[in-house]
Amino acid sequence: MWKLTQGTDDEEQQDYLLEDTEGLCSLSPVQSMIVFAKPIKFALLFTFGNMLAVGSTALLIGPEQQLRMMFDTVRVYATAIYVGSVIVALVCALLIHSKILTIIAIICEICALIWYSLSYIPFARRIVSDVTIRLFDTEI
Repeated sequence: MWKLTQGTDDEEQQDYLLEDTEGLCSLSPVQSMIVFAKPIKFALLFTFGNMLAVGSTALLIGPEQQLRMMFDTVRVYATAIYVGSVIVALVCALLIHSKILTIIAIICEICALIWYSLSYIPFARRIVSDVTIRLFDTEI
């Protein structure tokens, strides 16, 4: 990755340094296919990772404040939908063992997580709703 040669100009050195960084932030085809090849394993890891991410803020602000913010009147519906989608994803993965239902549950969980996260940004859900209405001529 760090191929430096002596006696060349800076442009060539920069080319060598940036040569292998094109795929750093993207998933390889093998990594992205794990969702379809082993969706139950992916759902478990993804769901527990999301639960840890949401729960980690309780470490920073305290569990009582976290719960108070999660069940605030502004985001109570987003929280309920997110928690429900997490439970549905775990049930589909652990109890039902259906790959198709697990993939659908993962998609629902991702959408619910995005909507829940947008509830913490002022006017973000309204802007996303307005953009969606203008693009697709539907309401969220």
